Amino acid sequence: MKQKGRELALALVFGLLLPMLMVHGAGNLAGVYVPPAPTDPPGTTGPAGAPEVRVRMEEETVTMDLEEYLVGVVLGEMPASFEPEALKAQAVVARTYTLRRHTTAPKHPEGGVCTDPACCQAWRDPAECDSENLEKVRRAVLDTAGLVLTYEGALIEATYFASSGGRTEDAVAVWGSDLPYLQAVDSPEEAYADRDMATVTMTAAEFSDALGLTLSGSPGSWVRSVTYTNGGGVETMDIGGHVFRGTELRSLLGLRSTAFVISASADGVTVTTRGHGHRVGMSQYGAQAMALDGSTFDEILAHYYRGTILEESIDIVGLLG
Repeated sequence: MKQKGRELALALVFGLLLPMLMVHGAGNLAGVYVPPAPTDPPGTTGPAGAPEVRVRMEEETVTMDLEEYLVGVVLGEMPASFEPEALKAQAVVARTYTLRRHTTAPKHPEGGVCTDPACCQAWRDPAECDSENLEKVRRAVLDTAGLVLTYEGALIEATYFASSGGRTEDAVAVWGSDLPYLQAVDSPEEAYADRDMATVTMTAAEFSDALGLTLSGSPGSWVRSVTYTNGGGVETMDIGGHVFRGTELRSLLGLRSTAFVISASADGVTVTTRGHGHRVGMSQYGAQAMALDGSTFDEILAHYYRGTILEESIDIVGLLG
C-alpha cells in the first residue's frame, strides 16, 4: 500500500509539472524569441539605450534621440516629395555625417552638430510638418535605422549637396584633401537642367570691386585662360593677369557652384553656373533621378561613394558613449 501511495503521489507531481514545463518552454520550442527586458547601456540616457546626439540649436545645445534628430534633418535637407529610395539614401548619409561629427571630426566642442546648413546640416522641427510627409520621412529613417557608410572600417566624410549640373566633383578640387570615395562621377540630372542653371549679372565696376582688382581695357579680354577640374568645375581662371582658384571665385562672386562660365562685355559681366553646392559626394537631385529610374538607396549610395560599405553592425552606442 505504501509503495502504491508513493507511486500515485509521484504521478500526480509529474502530471502537474510536465505541462507547466512544456508551456514555459513553448516559446523556444516553437522558435519564438522572447526578448529580455530593456536596459540602458552605459553612456546613454534614452529609452532602452537609444543612442543620443548633441545638437546646437541657435543659442543652446540640446540632447536628442539620434533617429528622431535624423527625421528633422531629412525634412530640412531634402524635399519630402522625393522618392522613398532617395529619402532613405539621405537618411544614411545624414546618420553617417552626424556620427562622424560626434567622434572623429567634431566642429563644435559643446555639441556634435548644429542646425546651420552652411556649417553642418539643416534641421526642421517635425512638429511643423504635415502628417503625410512626416510619416513618409519617418519611414525612410526607420527603414535604414543603424545603417552607416564606412571605408576601410571607418565612418566616411558623408558630404552631400543639392545638384551637380551633370557631374560631381573630386574632394581634392574643393578642399585640397583627396579621399578615394569622394571622386567625380556622372550624375543623371538631365531632367533638372532648368533648375540647375543660374545667372549672376553685374556691371564691370561691380565685377572689378568684387575681385579686388583694378581692371582696364576691354572687359571681353579680362578672362584670359581657364583650367578645369575632373568634375567640370573651374580649377583656375586668369582674370586680368591675376590667377584665381574656382573655389575662390565662387566665394567672391557669390556663385552657386564652381561649374561656371564668365562672359564680359562693355554692357556688363554675366556669370552662368551649373549645379548648386560644393558638388562633392551625393547629389540630392541626382539621387532623386536615380530613384525615379528604379535604383534602390544602396545602389544610389554605391554610385556616389565608390568603394564604401553600407555597414549594419557598427556599434553606434559605443561610438557615442
